[in-house]
Amino acid sequence: MEKLVVIPTYNESENIKPILHAILGMDLNFHVLVVDDNSPDGTAGLVREIQKEYPGQLFLQVREGKQGLGTAYIYGFRWAIDRGYRYVFEMDADFSHNPKDLERLYQACAHKADVVVGSRYVKGGKTVNWSRYRNVLSKGGALYTRILTWMPVKDPTAGFICYRKEVLETINFDQINFVGYAFQIEMKFAAWKLGFKVIEIPITFVDRKFGTSKMNKNIVKEGILGVLKIQWQSMFKNYRRKVRNSFIPASTLRAEVLS
Repeated sequence: MEKLVVIPTYNESENIKPILHAILGMDLNFHVLVVDDNSPDGTAGLVREIQKEYPGQLFLQVREGKQGLGTAYIYGFRWAIDRGYRYVFEMDADFSHNPKDLERLYQACAHKADVVVGSRYVKGGKTVNWSRYRNVLSKGGALYTRILTWMPVKDPTAGFICYRKEVLETINFDQINFVGYAFQIEMKFAAWKLGFKVIEIPITFVDRKFGTSKMNKNIVKEGILGVLKIQWQSMFKNYRRKVRNSFIPASTLRAEVLS
């Protein structure tokens, strides 16, 4: 129970089998949990078809209806904590994140940090096949977030991440209320505010070839307003107390004392 990759899906039938084969076929002892929001295109059924090829490595949880990216990840985080995984990864299903980079994230998290972000905006990172508009939107959003929150993360909306279990055990998920870009921002912000070490390593982010992007105006709006809300709460309320889990396992407390 070392490494679990959480992949939220909604209508990813064209991508799900190839991405699962790519991850599990590396034979690096990654386990995968697919959290599917009852995709009408049969994504969950395709996962079930190949579960027999990877007994004890590939898992599926199907939820009722489309509930959003953030809630899917939190569902996966809780599932991972309950089963004792030590490192938990966020990853998209559409090959925008390269499965070969998972091991780089793992090694960095195991030896250098508590949270490792696969970053487009540190030296060596880049995007491929993005329009000028999307590049401007993403880089502008990253700069906007850094200016308002003072968080030392150059790619705060990144969704390719490795967390140590101690980080996830410490964060109160009931206080993480966003579902899109703002979810990704607040998870990093919460980890940073709670004193965990967050670092970035460069990745190449490739735009999806198949399926439809989940980006929409509401997600962008949530990101803009969410950053304001996050910073407001951190300035005028005890943000650390709010976002800190009231019950922290003894293993996490020991790790904090030793650090």
